[in-house]
Amino acid sequence: MRIVSGMRPTGKLHLGHYLGVLKNWISLQETHECHFFVADWHALSTSYEDKLNLKELGRNLVKEWIAAGIDPSKSTLFVQSAIKEHAELYVLLNMITPLGWLERNPTYKDQLAQMEHKDIHTAGFLTYPVLQAADILLYRADMVPIGEDQKPHLEITREIVRRFHHLFSCEVFKEPKEMLTETSRLPGLDGRKMSKSYNNAIYLSDTPEEVWEKLRRAKTDPQRVRRNDPGNPDVCLVFDYHKALTEDAIVQKIDADCRAGSIGCIDCKKICAQSIERVLEPIRKRRAELDDDTIDEVIQKGNDASRAEASETMKRANKAVFEISCSS
Repeated sequence: MRIVSGMRPTGKLHLGHYLGVLKNWISLQETHECHFFVADWHALSTSYEDKLNLKELGRNLVKEWIAAGIDPSKSTLFVQSAIKEHAELYVLLNMITPLGWLERNPTYKDQLAQMEHKDIHTAGFLTYPVLQAADILLYRADMVPIGEDQKPHLEITREIVRRFHHLFSCEVFKEPKEMLTETSRLPGLDGRKMSKSYNNAIYLSDTPEEVWEKLRRAKTDPQRVRRNDPGNPDVCLVFDYHKALTEDAIVQKIDADCRAGSIGCIDCKKICAQSIERVLEPIRKRRAELDDDTIDEVIQKGNDASRAEASETMKRANKAVFEISCSS
């Protein structure tokens, strides 16, 4: 069973990325054929004005993946823009994708509203679901791991496959299925979504001192004024971190002690910092052992393997379009 998924290289990874995406990837690589790519062209769809060093960011992203537990001997890691067939298939699919499909995409409308500070009224942003389709279809993915909010994207991919096969009377692509994953929505330190743009994230590269300084200022139950006041863990974002990272027995004790007013917020945060350190310490250690030459070799190997796969798919697609003929 083949899995294809990617991540945009827009900066350092944080705990939200680890819990929401990387832990799932690490598990999938043990049971599936996995292809994970640096989606640098996708980064341009919203960050084209930011003058990002996408080559360096891409290398650092792969380094973070490997440090977190992605194994290059089990998964193929590559860079999207190094495989020109992504652009070639993107062009072909754009020629047949109805404009209405893209304009009705709920994510397109939502992000236009959420990113008013950026000029993303571009063709690239409107058609990024078509590029996503090319990313998936080039490698004949069986399954794509997605969250509930990404279902419309994958449905557009399936609709494009059906339309292509109907128009050219030739079955070239697999119609990918969704692999719904429960993503851990870890809040940022201010209660909003964890994001570098909000300056509210704990990064995988943070030192213990940096983690504690951030956690020390994190919001807790606003109704709890004194240490012995009964608290409500349900409204405390630090407790959300405990539920994601701390052992169940300790979480239950913290819950009970907080409600009874027998544990203070600082002591609770110290336990949370220890839980975070258990995740970050091995990641930091593995990252320190990785140099740029090693990462470049991993990427080159993944690029070569992916290019060969993508080239075969494009041969079949071009034959269907330009020769009106199928090939097995």
